[in-house]
Amino acid sequence: MDSRKTVTIKLWNKLMANVRKRQLFPDGASVLLAVSGGPDSVVMLDFFAGQERAHRLRLCVCHINHKLRGAAAGADASFVKELGAHYGIETVILSADVKKLAARAGTGIEQAARTARYRLLSATALKKKYAFVATAHHSDDHVETILLNLLRGTEPKGLLGIPARRELCRKGKFRVELIRPMLAVARRDIEVYLKANGLPSRKDHTNDDEHYRRNWIRKTLLPLLEKKQPRLREHLAELSAKLAKTL
Repeated sequence: MDSRKTVTIKLWNKLMANVRKRQLFPDGASVLLAVSGGPDSVVMLDFFAGQERAHRLRLCVCHINHKLRGAAAGADASFVKELGAHYGIETVILSADVKKLAARAGTGIEQAARTARYRLLSATALKKKYAFVATAHHSDDHVETILLNLLRGTEPKGLLGIPARRELCRKGKFRVELIRPMLAVARRDIEVYLKANGLPSRKDHTNDDEHYRRNWIRKTLLPLLEKKQPRLREHLAELSAKLAKTL
């Protein structure tokens, strides 16, 4: 078995085990995939495309242009549209003027972008009757969220990090669930899979801007803490899992 196939099977098995354990979606599910074009969401799309026939999934790709990065944002949208066409999956491109939304709401750019993103994903899922919306958050995002909540000050539930599944929205009897199957894998797993399969992806250079607290946590704080405790990510994930059983 070649290395590409080995890497692919390993990651797919890990993700499907998480899907079954968390009961994230059943066979025959309709899933709206939130795809930015970055490595995480490209790998998620490749995984779902690989499961589409075996699990009778109805898939749709949804990309949201936040209008924050000029021509680069437009190039991201074009990339995702081409990617969806490559897989033969319907693709929806939406946009939101996040700077205007942030000014109007009196919030930061990150919060305004998140609010706009989930609002558009909810509206699209309801309109097109997709019962699940999948985002590509992975285990490193989970740990970073726990630390971010600690720095902000949080109730115990803030230490739960990112939930694997929660209700996103509903209209009448139709309910949409937000699922995060990629929480079972780490950023490193994603990078290895991307390289092994020769998958293209886009780079968002704002992810390197440590003006944003999450980026600072990822690029500066976590590496510093891990010099003293190399298993910090593992310990935080274990703490979150234990709290989830009691809260």
